[in-house]
Amino acid sequence: MSTVIKVENLSKQYRLGQVGTGSLAHDLNRFWHRMRGKEDPYLKIGEINDRSVKGSSEYVWALKDINFEVKHGEVLGIIGRNGAGKSTLLKILSRTTTPTTGSVKLKGRVASLLEVGTGFHPELSGRENIFLNGAILGMTKHEIKSKFDEIVDFSGVDRYIDTPVKRYSSGMYVRLAFAVAAFLEPDILIIDEVLAVGDAEFQKKALGKMKDVSNKEGRTVLFVSHNMTAVEALCENVVIIEKGTVKYTGHTIEGIKDYLRIESDKGTFKVATQEFEWLNFYSKPQFDANEDLEFQIEFNSRATYNELFVDCAIVNEKGDIVIHIKSDTITSPHAAREGKVLTNFLVESPKLVPGNYSITIYAYNKSEVLFWGENIVGFKINSKSFFGNRMFIENNRGVLLPRIDVTFQQS
Repeated sequence: MSTVIKVENLSKQYRLGQVGTGSLAHDLNRFWHRMRGKEDPYLKIGEINDRSVKGSSEYVWALKDINFEVKHGEVLGIIGRNGAGKSTLLKILSRTTTPTTGSVKLKGRVASLLEVGTGFHPELSGRENIFLNGAILGMTKHEIKSKFDEIVDFSGVDRYIDTPVKRYSSGMYVRLAFAVAAFLEPDILIIDEVLAVGDAEFQKKALGKMKDVSNKEGRTVLFVSHNMTAVEALCENVVIIEKGTVKYTGHTIEGIKDYLRIESDKGTFKVATQEFEWLNFYSKPQFDANEDLEFQIEFNSRATYNELFVDCAIVNEKGDIVIHIKSDTITSPHAAREGKVLTNFLVESPKLVPGNYSITIYAYNKSEVLFWGENIVGFKINSKSFFGNRMFIENNRGVLLPRIDVTFQQS
C-alpha cells in the first residue's frame, strides 16, 4: 500500500507566558541570526513537554523529532496522556498550525474534527455550513448536493438543519460536524476526542462509519481517544505520544499494554499490573445483564505496604463511571509484601445497560496513589434478559444496587 502521510523529524516549539511579552527582541534576534545564515538561537534552549516539572526555560517543545508513516486505507490510533502533544500533532497534520522544524507530507484532501466549534461558522445554518465545508474541501455544489441527504440523515438534526449552528447543543454540533467530515469523501479523516461529546448511540454509529470509510472506501483515518476499548476495536496500529515524543509505534494490542505500563510508572506509582483474569468467563468477555461479574487483578508490588486498597471502576462508552467499587468502604486495609498480589472482585448481577464497558483499576494506601490503570480491559453486556430484570424498586424509589465483594490474597 502507498504512503499517504509521512511525518519526518517533526518538532513544534512554543513560547510560554503572555503572548507578545518580549517578542520583538526575540524576533529581532532570530532575524539577525537568519541574516548571518545561523540557526534560530531559541531552538537550542527549549525544554521537553513535561507538565509535572517546573522548568527554567520560557520555551517548550510540544513535539520533538516525531517520525511515522500512515498507509492508504489504514486506521491509526494516536494515544497518550493529556498534554502529551497529540492535539498539537493533529493541528499540524490538519494544517491549522505549522511545525517549527521537520516536515509533513500528505496525499489527498484532509477533513478534520478536532474540537467542538472547529470548521463551522456560528451564524450560518447547518445547511449553509455543509455547503461551506464542502467548498473548502474543493467539492462542487453538485457533489455536495449528492451527499446532503446522507449527511443530514446520519447526523439526526434534520429538524434544525436551517437553524444557525450557534443555537445547537454540543452534541448536535458534533453529530453534524462528524457527518460532514465523514461523508464529504476526504482522502484523510482526522478525528480527535471530540466524539466523546456525543451519546453512546452516536459514538457507536461514528465508529461504524469510520470502519466503513477505511474498509469499504479505502480512506485513511487518524483517531485520537482515551477510550482504549474504542481504539482496540477500530485501529490495527497505534502511535503513543509521551512528553512530545513518540514512545511506541506498532500493533494496537501491544501498544495499549505499553501505554498502560507507562501510565503506571508515573509519579510515585510503585505497583505494576501484571495480569487481568475473568474468573467466570474464559473466552470473549460478554455477559448477560443479569450475570455476575467476577474477575481477578494481579499486581507485582515493588515494596511492602502496611495498608493497601484496590478500587475498581466500571466505565461506559462515554467515559462515565457507572459502578465505582471503593474497597476502603467494603473491606479493611490489607498488608502487602513485596511480590505478587491478587485482588478478586465480585459484582453480583449489576444489571448494566447493554453496550460496551471497560474497567479501570486504582491501587493506593493512605498517603499515595500506587497504581492507576485506565481502561485495562473491555467487556460487553448483551441485551439478552435485560428487559426481564427488575432494575428499579417499586414506585421509583431508588435503584437496586448490586452486592459487591472484594477479597485479597498474596502468595
